[in-house]
Amino acid sequence: MTIMRRLARPLLAAAFVDQGVQLARKAPERAAAWSPVVERVREPLSLGDRDVATVVRVDGAAMAVSGLLFGLGRLPRASALVMAVSMAPSTVAEHAFWKVQGEERKAQRTLFLKDLGLVGAALVSVVDTEGRPGLGWRGKRAAKDASRASRGAAKLARREARHAAHTVDREARLAGHRVGSKVGV
Repeated sequence: MTIMRRLARPLLAAAFVDQGVQLARKAPERAAAWSPVVERVREPLSLGDRDVATVVRVDGAAMAVSGLLFGLGRLPRASALVMAVSMAPSTVAEHAFWKVQGEERKAQRTLFLKDLGLVGAALVSVVDTEGRPGLGWRGKRAAKDASRASRGAAKLARREARHAAHTVDREARLAGHRVGSKVGV
C-alpha cells in the first residue's frame, strides 16, 4: 500500500466512523428526520414493520463498521461501497436543504454537499485497484492471450498437416518405386 493510501484511508474513514456512531447512538432523536426516507423505501427493501429508529441504528452501525474496516485497510473496496451506500440515506434525510429557507438552507446545503463529497470519495475508493490491474483488464488480457495461443496452435497444426501430407506423398512415391522395381516395370 502506498504512503498516500495509508494516510488517506483513515482520514476518509474518520468521517464515516464518527457519523455512523452518532447515528447509532442518537437513533431515536434522528428518527423524525429519517421517517420520510424510510417510508419511501420500506416496501422495495422489504423493511416490514421495523421502526424508523431501528433502521437509523442499523445504518449508523453499518457506516461505522465499514468506516473502521476501510480505515484499517481491511476489505477496502467492499467497505467503501458500504460506506457510500449507508451515507446516501443519511444525506437525504438529515440535510434536506430544499425544505428550509434562509441561513438554515445555506447551512444544510453545505452539509449536503459535504456528504455528497464523502460519498464520491468512497465511490472512487470502490474502484481503486491500488495500481494493480482490475478484473476487466485481466479478463481482456486472458482472452487476448488465449486468442494468440489458439492462432499459434492453428498455425502449428497447419504446418504439421502439410509436413505429414508431404511425408505421406514421399513415402507413397518411394513405395511405388519399390513395388515397380520388384514387379519389373
